Amino acid sequence: MVKPIKRVLLKHPKEAYQNQKKIKDESLNLKYLANPNFNKACTDYDQFTRVLESFNCEINYLPLNNNSSIDSIYTHDPCIISNKGVILSKMGKSQRESESFEITKFFESVNIPILGQIESPGILEGGDVVWINEKTIAVGEGYRTNKEGILQLKEILGDLIHEIISVPLPHWTGSNDCLHLMSNLSPIDTNLFLVYSRLLPVPFRKYLIQKKITLIEVPDEEYASMGCNVLAIRPRKVLMMEGNPITKKRLEAYNVDVHVYDGTEISLKGSGGPTCLTRPFYRAD
Repeated sequence: MVKPIKRVLLKHPKEAYQNQKKIKDESLNLKYLANPNFNKACTDYDQFTRVLESFNCEINYLPLNNNSSIDSIYTHDPCIISNKGVILSKMGKSQRESESFEITKFFESVNIPILGQIESPGILEGGDVVWINEKTIAVGEGYRTNKEGILQLKEILGDLIHEIISVPLPHWTGSNDCLHLMSNLSPIDTNLFLVYSRLLPVPFRKYLIQKKITLIEVPDEEYASMGCNVLAIRPRKVLMMEGNPITKKRLEAYNVDVHVYDGTEISLKGSGGPTCLTRPFYRAD
């Protein structure tokens, strides 16, 4: 999750939000904190993509799909990427169920195999899956991902992994909120993670330390502003939201090159940071 991004899948607000009326019609039901401004969202998103382009990432865009909601801007959740193909999610947020089908059509069009799909009663979202290393994954178990979904993922991956760690997630602000494992943990380098330890189980935090992973702590006052949601474009080169100066300084103290974007419309209001907005599907040295 920290190797240089070569290809990434996005969905522009022009296709996800479409217009201000669609935003108004859907945002309350989807538990948005406020209605995004369509025009500003498009402008801010263009700034966001320019950072990715500056690192020579090949950007692929999902097309408009009237069956998907405004949440489809968050392309990370509908699938999991492995070295041998794609696993389709069964979304824990019911309004997003159509997105896995949309993702399937894209990957089939670029000849990337579909290894399998999480099926009911299992649920699993991409934001709950963190690759600790090439053969170890941690999966958050909470309101968006359940035990059955984790067991199915383990079976689909087979010998691609040696270990899958189930990480219990707290109730926090309730089942209507979006709390993924990646809400509390972002890999920055193979041995450097950004974390909000107050929401990590003690055994899992100890496990990371035992693996010789240095933990950079996000301060309490920058958790709600998504200071812990940081995208590694390549090792120690990251993209994060503006408005988290303490976290930014702590990252820079570890020689991390930090790029920022205005996430007021495309991130904060829909509770989806830069990792949520992107689905890297090819990383390489």
